[in-house]
Amino acid sequence: MIEAEDAPATRVDPLAAAMQEVDATIRERLSSHVALINQISHYIISAGGKRIRPRLVLLFAQALGFEGRERYDLAAIVEFIHTATLLHDDVVDESSMRRGRKTANAMFGNAASVLVGDFLYSRAFQMMVAVNRMRVLEVLADATNVIAEGEVLQLMNIHDADLSVPDYLRVIRFKTAKLFEASARLGAVLAGVGPDVEESCADYGRSLGTAFQLVDDLLDYEGDPLALGKNVGDDLREGKPTLPLLIAMERGTAAERELIRHAIEHGEVQGLPQIVDVVRRTGALDATREVAQLEADQARVCLRVLPPSTAREALLELCVRSVHRSS
Repeated sequence: MIEAEDAPATRVDPLAAAMQEVDATIRERLSSHVALINQISHYIISAGGKRIRPRLVLLFAQALGFEGRERYDLAAIVEFIHTATLLHDDVVDESSMRRGRKTANAMFGNAASVLVGDFLYSRAFQMMVAVNRMRVLEVLADATNVIAEGEVLQLMNIHDADLSVPDYLRVIRFKTAKLFEASARLGAVLAGVGPDVEESCADYGRSLGTAFQLVDDLLDYEGDPLALGKNVGDDLREGKPTLPLLIAMERGTAAERELIRHAIEHGEVQGLPQIVDVVRRTGALDATREVAQLEADQARVCLRVLPPSTAREALLELCVRSVHRSS
């Protein structure tokens, strides 16, 4: 477990100036001659978000002594890839709210959202080529392919109340954690470190991303809609069998299992208050957070390869914040 003395006493942010450079790069490279692309791209990017993936690129580059401008380009690239996945996800999931406002598909329609997502993917690959590093292309081409596999796996698992925990975690590793992993790895690639250090950085990203998604999944049954920026119960409405539900089914009574099974199989939220009560009573939320904590602890161990620095302290802090958050 992460001990209190291991976490920074105050929030460390060594990236204020660097993130301004990344934001400037994002604004510049979003530009298109097609007005609707500009409109939708700026709508989704301007919604903000935690920007964890670009921060991982910058923090690992900084921790390993790389200060070239390519770090800004790669940080923008991973944000474009992430944003493209959000656009596509919201269409597939028929989502209507993200980050406290209407999704792009709710505002502009499904077709436009999918096509602008494609634009962001292709713009990201244009930028990768400009960086002119084959290893960067390898890392990001692999990541985008795995993410797509994760999206399909999740689609296959919709409404499957018999999904196993290993199969659920596999979706998380593919769909969410892979881009965290790639982001952390890219900082190491830029710094030109050896393969062992690069793998440790990538392992950190994968574990952090897994912890982050696990907490996202439990917040769907615990969080405040205003803080989350989405509707509580959205995962259930979409028929997603996430870890809190799987644990609650395992620990609950026969009647409670049947209640949750029916909701997953039919995407029904009429019984959401009762399901939330079961999830909480069975300790499924605490159990899910414990799994997330184990992942965060593993991420923390991976940072032993880094020398002491403010960037390393910020990465340690992310391990804590990924688990202990409300949005």
